[in-house]
Amino acid sequence: MVTSFFEQNELVNFGFKSVGRNVLISRFAQFYGCEKIEIGDNVRIDDFCILSGEIKLHNNIHIGAYCVLFGRNGIEMEDYSGLSPRCTVFSATDDFSGDYLIGPMADSRYTNVQGGKVWLKKYSQIGANCVVMPNVTIAEGAVLGAMSLVKRDLDDWSINSGIPSKFIKPRNRNLTNYL
Repeated sequence: MVTSFFEQNELVNFGFKSVGRNVLISRFAQFYGCEKIEIGDNVRIDDFCILSGEIKLHNNIHIGAYCVLFGRNGIEMEDYSGLSPRCTVFSATDDFSGDYLIGPMADSRYTNVQGGKVWLKKYSQIGANCVVMPNVTIAEGAVLGAMSLVKRDLDDWSINSGIPSKFIKPRNRNLTNYL
């Protein structure tokens, strides 16, 4: 019986660096550079997601529909972190200063791509339609409200929102007691 998720034996054929148990990946998700992608246990990746580059997904992670992870310089999501639908995570970006060409079709001698690893620590969550820029750490328990832009690290157990994101208030640290 064909379901909307790949079967475990089908996932092995992708050539992922590693893939854990109880992994649910939509048949409509796309992957580029599977040999650089690690997937832990209890991970679900919904329809129309794109994952490309160096990506490490730990355990108990959900990536909502239409998310894009550009892992040129690395993206790591720790246990119980997640992305709501339509999030984009960039670990590299073109230089939009006006001094360089932009885009993957421009000769690299004339571009200035910059970036750094994006790290979502344990229990962090990103709301719908958010953009995470390169070289950012979303600290343990931090959340980002819908339609926000994060360009700087977020503090532990904080609620943040806006363009650019700003601290709103602390988040309850006792949430981990439910696990």
